[in-house]
Amino acid sequence: MELKDIIDLKAFPIGNTDFRAACKKEFNETGVFVMPGFVQKGAIDTIRDEGIANKDKVFKSTKQHNVYLTPKDERFADDHARNRLVTSSKGCITDDLMPQGSPLRQLYDAPVFRSFLCDVLGEDAMHQYADPLSSINLHFAEKGEELGWHFDNSSFAITLMVQAPEKGGKFEYVNAVRDADLGEMGFEKVNEILDGKAPVEIVEADAGTLVFFRGRNSIHRVAPNEGDLTRILAVLAYNAEPGVELSEAARMTFYGRLS
Repeated sequence: MELKDIIDLKAFPIGNTDFRAACKKEFNETGVFVMPGFVQKGAIDTIRDEGIANKDKVFKSTKQHNVYLTPKDERFADDHARNRLVTSSKGCITDDLMPQGSPLRQLYDAPVFRSFLCDVLGEDAMHQYADPLSSINLHFAEKGEELGWHFDNSSFAITLMVQAPEKGGKFEYVNAVRDADLGEMGFEKVNEILDGKAPVEIVEADAGTLVFFRGRNSIHRVAPNEGDLTRILAVLAYNAEPGVELSEAARMTFYGRLS
């Protein structure tokens, strides 16, 4: 499959300097950039079918965690924003199970796509993970499964909706809740969000939608899937430096294995 059969290059001319600059401007201003229909239907159908064919290899996990994705801090009460627990439950297929000829792998590896990412994200280079599991993941959320409120440790995330749920399963976020660099953790705002008292932004994403998101200081979640159709999301993970591996502890937590 050629790149023009994967990406709608007429709507998204990712090699064009002016287009890249416009994308970068919007992303810098809002912390989120949404491209509906970025991946064409034929390619997204193939990616979906590849995922479903490997569904028996999904690693499923349900975990409780705080929004900071850190161990409990004994200096605070259990009901303090620092230690309040939320639930994340999902299934995952790892990079090593993706077919070599998959349109998803072609997209991930395409030099013009990586160059586009560098320009929009303000990075010098985009490198795959050195470990065999972490570069491309497919996440599956069945009915009732969710990704609890949290902040990311990384500076950006790139996701592709492969199969949208029939009901629920929306990506929700609140911008600028904390300032991790200054150590301002936004406890009061976090409590409001966990109590359902704060307005949230919602990203609507049909199959084929590519999303850039800065989640280090903006809290976000995937609401519970309320329908019978599985929500399938591809996560494209890169590093600014070569040779980076996800830690063994993280791999065991996310994937249940090291290789």
